Amino acid sequence: MRFKIDLKIFLFLIVFYFTKQIYLYALIMIFAFIHELGHLIAGILTGMRPEKLEIKPYGVSVSFKLFPKDYNSKIGLGNRLEIKKIIIALAGPLTNALIILVVAMLEIQTSLKLLVIYSNILLIIFNFLPIYPLDGGRIIKSVVHIILGKKNAEKYINNVSFISLIIITFISSILVYKLENIATFLIVIVLWIMYLREDIKYKRRMEIYKLVQKTIEIN
Repeated sequence: MRFKIDLKIFLFLIVFYFTKQIYLYALIMIFAFIHELGHLIAGILTGMRPEKLEIKPYGVSVSFKLFPKDYNSKIGLGNRLEIKKIIIALAGPLTNALIILVVAMLEIQTSLKLLVIYSNILLIIFNFLPIYPLDGGRIIKSVVHIILGKKNAEKYINNVSFISLIIITFISSILVYKLENIATFLIVIVLWIMYLREDIKYKRRMEIYKLVQKTIEIN
């Protein structure tokens, strides 16, 4: 398995340091790693092979090697791989929910307990945002893929991601103004970068679909 680190993580460290939230950020990164272990374990249990582990500013990301046999097993208009993707995507937030339940039952310092619970709630909310490639976006895309097919799934999640980002940007702008917390603004920027990267890939795939369709019509 390959390892990679996104250097933008140091920018986040600087911002959270000057906003006096470095302790919270460190905790979030620790639990983000545990969150990703949930994905990893779920992937291995469903027969996937880990391919790359990447440390990003907003957490840790693991990717898996895809096998032809998963594509060849049809489920609706999708394939067996989409079921695996849903299970893997759910495993991360469920891991954070389990941490919250365990910590809530432990006899530890109240301030530490609340901080741990708060960190994991933030991770659950962030990862369940309906934006691809976050867990929420992945789940929506896979479900639509199974019901309506790959092309419709890509179009649907691209539109949902864009609308979600507009709403989140608006809400975050108010929070930044009211709370004067630039860290929130930085997270929104990262979300937009994620979306724009996926949007470029989406448009390229749509062009391929059009070319294939034209070829079919000509033949």
